[in-house]
Amino acid sequence: MSVARVTEISATSKKSFDDAVENGVARASKTLRGVTGAWVKEQKVSVEDGKITSYQVNMMVTFVLDD
Repeated sequence: MSVARVTEISATSKKSFDDAVENGVARASKTLRGVTGAWVKEQKVSVEDGKITSYQVNMMVTFVLDD
């Protein structure tokens, strides 16, 4: 039987929401073993002078706990 945990993280990118998700999952995988999935909870953009300057996602990352 496996037991998993879910943790919320925030990640940003200057390119796109997709890139922010990839950055977040890659970073979480450096610290957390057994990452099995993630779902995006919120998306946000920062705007300056009418232009998007960064993309941010808040997401829930699921990882399986070690036995």
